Formats: sequence, C-alpha cells, structure tokens
Amino acid sequence: MDIDQWGHDPQVRFLRRAFSQIEKAQKNLLDKIGISPMDERLRRIRDGALNVFEKAWALSVRRGVSLNEKDFENLYIYSLAYVLERYRIHVPQEILPVDEKAKKIINEATG
Repeated sequence: MDIDQWGHDPQVRFLRRAFSQIEKAQKNLLDKIGISPMDERLRRIRDGALNVFEKAWALSVRRGVSLNEKDFENLYIYSLAYVLERYRIHVPQEILPVDEKAKKIINEATG
C-alpha cells in the first residue's frame, strides 16, 4: 500500500510544487535584501505574509481568478514584500517579479 496516497492527487501535487517554489523565492528575496535566516523578526514577518497571502488567495478564488504555480509564487512574494515594508524593511521594486495581477490582488486584499 502506498503510504503517500495524497501524492497521487493532482491538486496536492500542484500545491506541493507551488509551495516548494514559494520557499525558494522567499529565500532568494531575503538573500537579496540582506535578511539573515536567523533574524528574530522573520517568524512574525512570515506569519504576517502567510496571513496576507491567504487573504489574497481567498480573494482570487471568490473572483474566479485562476492561479498557476508561478502566480502562487508571485502572490506570496508580494505578500512578503508588503509585510517587510510594514516592518520598515525596504524591498526595492526592481527585485520583485513583474506581475500586475499579483500586485493588484495584494493591494485589494490589504486595502
């Protein structure tokens, strides 16, 4: 018997890939702005980013906006950037992905 039966579900595989990409993108962004993985603020920042991301995801679902893996990644990165800025940690716009859809959804979810 296969221990990971959920792993055969296409939606579960999609989410696993999406969240794996999110983790890599998060590390990359934090490296670019010089935030150490040991920074004591990161737990609160990540919690806040997850909260914003979940609101934005729910808003997307309600609006019928289809999101692919890259959209998920960008939505999370914009969520993280939003929370970092609230902690007065500057995130240069030029290091963020170019994604007007993600920007708009985050603005609506946090507005």
